[in-house]
Amino acid sequence: MGPRRYVREAIVEVYERRLARALVDADIPRHVGVIMDGNRRWARAIGLEDVAHGHRRGADKIVDLLGWCEDAGVSVVTLFMLSTDNLRRPETEVSALLRIIEDVAVDLARPGRRWQVRPMGAPEVLPPETVAVLKQAEEDTRDRPGGTVNLAVGYGGRREIADAVRSLLAEHAERGTPLEELIDSLDVDHIAKHLYTAGQPDPDLVIRTSGEQRMSGFLLWQTANAEFHFTDVYWPDFRRVDFLRALRDYSARHRRFGS
Repeated sequence: MGPRRYVREAIVEVYERRLARALVDADIPRHVGVIMDGNRRWARAIGLEDVAHGHRRGADKIVDLLGWCEDAGVSVVTLFMLSTDNLRRPETEVSALLRIIEDVAVDLARPGRRWQVRPMGAPEVLPPETVAVLKQAEEDTRDRPGGTVNLAVGYGGRREIADAVRSLLAEHAERGTPLEELIDSLDVDHIAKHLYTAGQPDPDLVIRTSGEQRMSGFLLWQTANAEFHFTDVYWPDFRRVDFLRALRDYSARHRRFGS
């Protein structure tokens, strides 16, 4: 390690400790959503032609993130891993990304991990082998004592809302509820109970890496009152200090819930 890099890292370490101290007794989000963006650009920036290397490096960051969340007291994390739009990318890239996602699920499910894994998305748009791996990870981690990590794979926000409405209508059709009665009684809580995140608190904070400042359809319903933190850092380079900055910014905001 060169002297300049050593000095730089020492400064970051001091700053990181200062941020951690500032967060003692601060308002910490219960649920954090993360749009892990910039894997492909990270790979190209360092001269790699195969963007799968970027996705792999980004996947390696997930366990670190979950450790930081656990240390901070975050109980639910939702990771945007693969959107329905991403499935339109070149087949070789999608195939490699699906294998990486499967590896992440297997790694999170192995003995010694604490988080409960919950896949969320439209399984019908994914290969059966990917669906099987995700379901197995969910089953293997069901009784773990730690927090919940939602893996959003084959996910689209509009599709989630449409699926929730379909599920609600199917439930009431099975009960024999007259349509007029359903129309009169329908409210937002009825739909929320059929979302992929049913039973979980809505995200308090959403972090997006890579400099993009848009949601890309991520948790459209659930983020109505969320706070957003955008950082220029590519996801593979995301560090604990960047995570603590996001928590600091969140804790400093006065949440007005729609006003």
